[in-house]
Amino acid sequence: MNIQRAKTWFKEAIEKNNYKKDYKYCCTVILPNEGPLKTALELEAIKVVIAPVLKLHRKMFKLKNIYLLVKEVRLGFRILNMLHNQIKFDLVYSNTLAVLLGICFARIARIKHIWHVHEIIESPKLFKVAFRFLLQLKVNSLIIYNSVATQKFWIGTQKNLSKHLVILNGLDANFDKLSENKIQNIRNTIFKSNNKNDIIIALVGRISRWKGQIILLKAFSLIAKDRSDVKLIFIGSAPLNQHALLEDLQLNIKNYGLEHNVVIIPFYDKIFDFWQAVDIAVVPSTEPEPFGLVAVEAMLAGKPVVASNHGGLSEIILNNETGFLIPPNNEITLKQAVQKLIDDPDLRSNMGAKGCSRAITNFSIKNHINQIESSIETILKVK
Repeated sequence: MNIQRAKTWFKEAIEKNNYKKDYKYCCTVILPNEGPLKTALELEAIKVVIAPVLKLHRKMFKLKNIYLLVKEVRLGFRILNMLHNQIKFDLVYSNTLAVLLGICFARIARIKHIWHVHEIIESPKLFKVAFRFLLQLKVNSLIIYNSVATQKFWIGTQKNLSKHLVILNGLDANFDKLSENKIQNIRNTIFKSNNKNDIIIALVGRISRWKGQIILLKAFSLIAKDRSDVKLIFIGSAPLNQHALLEDLQLNIKNYGLEHNVVIIPFYDKIFDFWQAVDIAVVPSTEPEPFGLVAVEAMLAGKPVVASNHGGLSEIILNNETGFLIPPNNEITLKQAVQKLIDDPDLRSNMGAKGCSRAITNFSIKNHINQIESSIETILKVK
């Protein structure tokens, strides 16, 4: 979850459930560092404590990092023990699979634990095996998954699902609607489109090896051979210390001779401003998305979505109704699906309208929050 989405989620959780009015829960949030999320939480009178959260990563078990790992473990437990002595926690809620402090402390302190899983981790295999083991521990009172795809990945052939629950992610449909002039201004100044009839195709997401920027670029190069009225927009940045991914994408754009047709824009907090200026959304992930929140964003903005038919995306998009689901890693079928939408404005409009209705009905932030709150209340009632 990026910072803006996290801030929005907590803000809406407070507003929609009136936590400020009745103080149903006393909540302490543990974060690994200072930042805008900490500021946003504290503005809502939520207690925030900075502590090592034992985030699992590939380099943590290297010899030179073992000492730091031990130091983090000791510090993290010392801080949580101190807080527990003061507050007496009833529940530990771990909001990501990759953070281990929550489950470790809950087990030692004999506190109920909810693990909210947002990840599908294919590799390294050791991590996959380790997490499957941890998810089976009795300390887990409940495991929440953000999609059926995520649940199926982690439970495998396990038949007892009493502790497993799918709660789909949600978004707020109430974003600021832009005027036609503002939309056109975004298209002209940011998307570098000089023709109001240009078809704007967008991929929103972090620049990475599996988000599909390269496969979409290949498909777009085939489209651009026959059309001069198309623009491809990549909205997103490369991860910290992985600037080479951006450089590789820029080099590929140059090699295809598409410098005037493709624009890369860093991630923008008010993403719905950009979505309103787009014509077609593409989510061509080469590996399964645990959910695919970007697709829901596009649907809420009334845009048709072309997406890879795996992971959570298969649960979000209705093929041939709200967009097209296509085989992953295939630029030909990707090109064909996008081409259909380019050639048929009525199809774009109809699919976009159906997608918006589906997103509002099935992926609302209110339903998401209510289901989580209900799950917490159920677990706390169990003796």
